[in-house]
Amino acid sequence: MNSGPHLVRHAQGVHNVVGEKDLSAYMCEELFDAHLTPLGWKQVDNLRKHVHASGLFKNIELVVVSPLRRTMQTAVGAFGGEASTDGVNMPPLMAESTGSSNRPAISSLNCPPFIAMELCRESMGVDHYYRRRSISEYKPMFPAIDFSLVCYTNIMSDPEFLF
Repeated sequence: MNSGPHLVRHAQGVHNVVGEKDLSAYMCEELFDAHLTPLGWKQVDNLRKHVHASGLFKNIELVVVSPLRRTMQTAVGAFGGEASTDGVNMPPLMAESTGSSNRPAISSLNCPPFIAMELCRESMGVDHYYRRRSISEYKPMFPAIDFSLVCYTNIMSDPEFLF
C-alpha cells in the first residue's frame, strides 16, 4: 500500500449545483457553508466502499480536514466509523442529520483521529460558499473532530481579517 498523504476533495455540495447553472448565484446567502447534496452523499458512500475494499482504510493514521461543513461531511462519511453510535460511550464524528443530510450519526469508534485545519481550505474569501461557521457552531455537529488548530471565530466575517 502506498504511504504518504492521500488528498480528497469534498463531494458535491449545493453550491456546486447552483453555481453550474448560474455563476452569479454563488453570491446567494443560502450558499453560506454549503452542505452536501444527495448525489454528494452517494459519492461519499462510494468513496467509503472503495477505501475499505482497497485496504487503504487500515493504513490511515490521521484525517486532516478543512473546517467547512461539506468537507467535514465528506471526510467523516468516507473515513469515519460505522453509521451508528448506539451503546457507544464516545462522541460521534458527526451528529445525526447534520447539514440537512438525514443521515444517522457517524461513530468515532474504530477510525483514525480527525483534525480540522484552516490552511486546508482551497480558498478563503468573502463569497458565501467560501465562508464558514464559527467553531462553536461546528462542535455540536462534529463533536469528535479536533478543532484546536482553528481560530474559534469566523475570521472571514470579521472585516479586520479581510485581505
